[in-house]
Amino acid sequence: MEAADLAQLLTPEGMALLDRTPGVSDGGEIVRVVSRLRGEGHDPGLVAAVLTQAKLRQKARAKFGDFAARMLFTEAGLEQATRLQVAAQHAGRFAAAGLTRVADLGCGIGGDAMAMAALDLDVTAVDRDEVTAAVATHNLALWPNARVELGEAAAFDLSRVDGVWMDPARRTAGHANTKRLADPDDWSPSLDTVFAAATTTPTGVKLGPGIDRDLIPDTLEAQWVSVDREVVELVLWSGPLARAGVRRAATVIGAHGTAELTGAADAEDVEVGPVGAYLYEPDGAVIRARLIGDLARSVDGRMLSEGIAYVTSDRAVTTPFAQGFRVLDTMPLDVKQLAARLAAEDVGTVEIKKRGVDVDPAQFRKRLRLRGRRSVTLVLTRLEGRHTALLCERLTDVAG
Repeated sequence: MEAADLAQLLTPEGMALLDRTPGVSDGGEIVRVVSRLRGEGHDPGLVAAVLTQAKLRQKARAKFGDFAARMLFTEAGLEQATRLQVAAQHAGRFAAAGLTRVADLGCGIGGDAMAMAALDLDVTAVDRDEVTAAVATHNLALWPNARVELGEAAAFDLSRVDGVWMDPARRTAGHANTKRLADPDDWSPSLDTVFAAATTTPTGVKLGPGIDRDLIPDTLEAQWVSVDREVVELVLWSGPLARAGVRRAATVIGAHGTAELTGAADAEDVEVGPVGAYLYEPDGAVIRARLIGDLARSVDGRMLSEGIAYVTSDRAVTTPFAQGFRVLDTMPLDVKQLAARLAAEDVGTVEIKKRGVDVDPAQFRKRLRLRGRRSVTLVLTRLEGRHTALLCERLTDVAG
């Protein structure tokens, strides 16, 4: 979205038109809506901007729920925005630490600033892009304790606030079709700038979950967050925002609510052992935080194989930190043998999981030629150096 499109959209006519235009995704429906709006005499540029926003609002419901119906978005801003339930976790840290004046540097469309303002924190949101800052201003208009400033995050005077939230721009500039920047020196602000701020001011910084762990200072708490089994971010915390004795945390959000596994350092590994009656696949946040050993001990488990993130146990344990499976059989990873066994078991649907083997699950599934009515899970992995298939069924009573 360009500045001229936003200016047209923010007129009374534009906002009224947007509020009565439903989200559409079907091609035929889009054509009908465009024809109707142009037939009413609306400017073609405004119609295009309204339709784009309607589609983005519909897509944004997954992150913002009912709030999406009154917000504005850029395509890139929505892609990079923090989910509202995760932003609430961020804001809660600042509130719990007693930090009342917070700067959101690199605020994007304002998702984190919204959560902070909702907790009555005084928020200054800063973004260097004019269109993005204008969108954030609209999204934060409900909260008088929030304001948006146009400027560079690195130039912000930290003495104005008690704490800082940073979400460095890790993609090229623009509002759509942006590309990821691999070098932390190219981020805005750069990682060096972020870490310098963290030494003087209580700071939380959102990063991609796959960042090189060698870049993480030992002085900061590192928290990996997953939502519905997808690892969505790494957050580093400094000063009073970091918890005493915690340097590694895996926060798991799902239907069970929010659960957390923490440690003072990477967890010590457990021994490799024989396949037990149950298999556990650790949540991605637990794997990223390297707390698999602590998870394994909590289920009286052992590693299935060296360097492979599967835990096996003789006990069925309810845990939000892993998906659990009952092991029905262990077989060689041979497609003909597996196809015959699954046919004999009347299996027609197979969920395929893999670690430590080079297999394309979609192609492998085709080769099984499934015809039956039952459903099972196949775990393709290595045992004692051999490619192996574990025939399993999900434990429906294990939270995940």
